[in-house]
Amino acid sequence: MDVRMVWRRWLAGHDRVRDALPAVPVVVVATATTAVGESSWHEPRWQAVAWTAVSCLPLVVRSRWPLVVTVVTLAAGLALMAWAPDLALVPAAGLVALYTLAVLGSRRTAWTACLLASVALAGVHAATHAESLVAGSALLRFDFAIAATALGRAVRNRRDHLARARERAERAESMQEEEARRRVTEERVRIARDLHDVVAHHVTLVNAQAGVAHHLLRADPDRAFEALAHIKENSRAALDELRATVGLLRQPDDAPGTRAPIPRLADLDRLADGFRASGLSVEVTRTGVPAPQTAATELTAYRIVQEALTNTHKHAGATRAAVLLAYGPHALRVTVTDDGRPGAVRGAGTGHGLIGMRERATAVGGTVSAGPGPEGGFRVVADLPLPLAPASV
Repeated sequence: MDVRMVWRRWLAGHDRVRDALPAVPVVVVATATTAVGESSWHEPRWQAVAWTAVSCLPLVVRSRWPLVVTVVTLAAGLALMAWAPDLALVPAAGLVALYTLAVLGSRRTAWTACLLASVALAGVHAATHAESLVAGSALLRFDFAIAATALGRAVRNRRDHLARARERAERAESMQEEEARRRVTEERVRIARDLHDVVAHHVTLVNAQAGVAHHLLRADPDRAFEALAHIKENSRAALDELRATVGLLRQPDDAPGTRAPIPRLADLDRLADGFRASGLSVEVTRTGVPAPQTAATELTAYRIVQEALTNTHKHAGATRAAVLLAYGPHALRVTVTDDGRPGAVRGAGTGHGLIGMRERATAVGGTVSAGPGPEGGFRVVADLPLPLAPASV
C-alpha cells in the first residue's frame, strides 16, 4: 500500500512520464502480435513495431493536448493499417488517445471524435482487406473505438461524481463548523450576560453598603473614614467599568425579558409548569438540607435544568422527565432524567447544548456529565460546589 501511494504521488508530479506509460504495453503487444504466424512464431516485423512506437510518441503530451494527440495518433494508426494490411493489431495508440480525450474533453467532442475514428478504422480495414464495412473484423475495430470512449466517459463521470461528493462534504463540514462556532458564541454571550447581572448585583450591594458606612462612621478616625471613602470610589469605578465592558454584549433590540430578574432554583416549579403545559410531564424533587449558595451557582443550576429539559422536549421524544436536586454538605448535585426513545438517544454528550452546560458548570468550578441512563432514556448530572454565600451586612 505504501509503495503504491509513493508511486502515485511520484507520477502526480511527473505528468510526461505518466502520459507516456501506456506506450510501453502498446509496443510490447505490437511486438508479440507481429511475431505470431499461422502455425508458429517467427521474428517480429520490426518495421511495423517501429511505426507503432513512433505513433505512440504523441502520447507524451496527451493530457495537455488531448484532441491534437488523438488526431495524430489515429492518423498514424490508419497509415500503418493501410501500409501493412495484414497486421491484425488495432491502432492502440489512437485508442489510448480517444480514452484520454473522453476523460479530459467535453462529451460532444469525445463522441464526435469517436464516431469519426470508428468509421475511419472500419472503413480502412474493410478497404485493405476487401471486406464489407459490416463484416465482423471491421465492426470489431468500430467497437474498439466505441469502447475506449465509453470507458473514458465512465471514468470522467466517476471523477466528477467524487469531486461533487467531496465538495458537498467539505461544504457541509464547513457549515457544521460555522454553526458550532455560532452556537458556542451565542452560549458564551448568554453566560457573559448572566455573569454580568450576577456580579453587577453584588457590586451594587457593596457600593450601597459602603455609602451607608461612609455616612455612619464620621465619628471614627480619619483613616477609617478615608478607607471607607476609597471603598466607595473603587466599588463604583469597578461597577462602571464592568457595565461599560460587559454591557456591550447587550444589543439595542434586546427584548425587555432579557433584563428580567435572575432566575433562582425556587423558580424551577414555574419552569416545570411551562413544560407541563407543552405536554412534557416534569417532576421536581429536592433532597437533603438546602445550603447557602451563591447567585452564580443557583443561576448555573437553573440554566442546566432548563437546557436539559429543553433538549428532552425537542429531541428525546420523551413523555416524562424528573429533576432531582440533592443537597450535600459541600456540593449540589442536579440530575435530570427522561424516558426518551432508545433510537432518540443523543450520544455521549457532544451536542451544542451540552457544551453550554459544561461551560456554565466550569465557570463556577463544577462538572457536567451526560449520556444514556441505566434504565433507558437520557441522563444529565451536574455537580456544583456550594461555597457559603457572603452574609448580609
